[in-house]
Amino acid sequence: MRQIIRILFEGAAQAWQQLMANKLRSFLSLLGITIGIFCIIGVKSAVNSLEDNIRGSLAKLGNDVIYLDKFSWGEDPGANFWKWMRRPNFTYPEYESLKERLHTASEVGFWQFLGAKTLKWRSSSVENAVFISVTEDCSEIFRLEFEDEGRYFSPTEYTNGSDVCILGYNIAESLFGENIDPLDKQVTIGGRKLKVISVIKKSGNDLLKVMNFDNAVLISHTLARRGFNIRSKNPWVGNTSLGVRAKEGVDLESVKDEITGVLRGERRLKPREENNFALNTLTILSGLFDSLFGVINMAGFIIGIFALVVGMFSVANIMFVSVKERTNLIGIKMALGAKRWFILLEILFEAIVLCVVGGALGLFFIWVITSIITQLIDFDIHLSLSNVMIGVVTSIVVGVLSGLIPASQASRMDPVEAIRK
Repeated sequence: MRQIIRILFEGAAQAWQQLMANKLRSFLSLLGITIGIFCIIGVKSAVNSLEDNIRGSLAKLGNDVIYLDKFSWGEDPGANFWKWMRRPNFTYPEYESLKERLHTASEVGFWQFLGAKTLKWRSSSVENAVFISVTEDCSEIFRLEFEDEGRYFSPTEYTNGSDVCILGYNIAESLFGENIDPLDKQVTIGGRKLKVISVIKKSGNDLLKVMNFDNAVLISHTLARRGFNIRSKNPWVGNTSLGVRAKEGVDLESVKDEITGVLRGERRLKPREENNFALNTLTILSGLFDSLFGVINMAGFIIGIFALVVGMFSVANIMFVSVKERTNLIGIKMALGAKRWFILLEILFEAIVLCVVGGALGLFFIWVITSIITQLIDFDIHLSLSNVMIGVVTSIVVGVLSGLIPASQASRMDPVEAIRK
């Protein structure tokens, strides 16, 4: 064990001497390692941060929720646009039928886009506020979170279609500012006054804006049917969707089969007719993003590998020079009884130290750049511990590969011949 520690210590000392002996040569040689680690781990850190952000956004959709829409999330939107537009909107009776007949669902939600409208409070106004009508279960479907003492529509408010509304964070901030509490204030929309009962928490800096209600106003569907125009010639106004949450322990495929049976019956589709609706789940989007992230990671890996190969040959060149300069010393060590494996490990560890130094510089630059980017664009790009470990292990592997031939050459020297040189 003492010999191993001695080898490591001497190898590190020799590596430091090589670095200091010719700083320019060492810098140019380690530059390839630094660039390679920077490319591989930098791209991986950026992709991991992007992936965490997007998957966090997708998680808001719910792993146990099936979203019913005209179009499938997994199809090309350009190729099938007109087919989707010809499909009928979901209707409130269909929602009622699903809610009544689905035995595998815990919640069924129905929401409708009512268009963009102007919202007023005293002298303040917000244009193009997105109005959406929702049913009772949408709070659970969307996993809505409210600011302060906010709440969802009470059963009485929903049943009676009371003149109340829920504001998105940006809408509330634009209308009331930061110092005024929006709760219980009366806002005006098209001459109709609505009381604010809550403000939805800000969606944050999610890149993928799924179920983002920051610029939306929610009203109950009973109020929308009573006091708002839910029928319009505009193809986007009146657009409806459904969400079905599976009961705990129930397989999503079973829920899909039950939904399909109920909807096909409601729409009187013949056995050979294809479905004129789509059932979407989180796994569809996850699969698409898995492919995208895989391609980006592979691109960074390929670029990094080329840089590492260049760095590996540079470090190997340093080690050949180091072995040649210390031929006499290696011969003396072997003559005094040093084993061949001792010489092999000493040279090999020296190469590893050089590569780890280059890798550490690459990781340091990644940390600096990610910190700057995070501050500038308010988006968290982090260098995780797992990526640091990958960078260190990669540096060690490159060090072993670059030092293997010089170390093997040094360990096979003849002591007498080596001393003469």
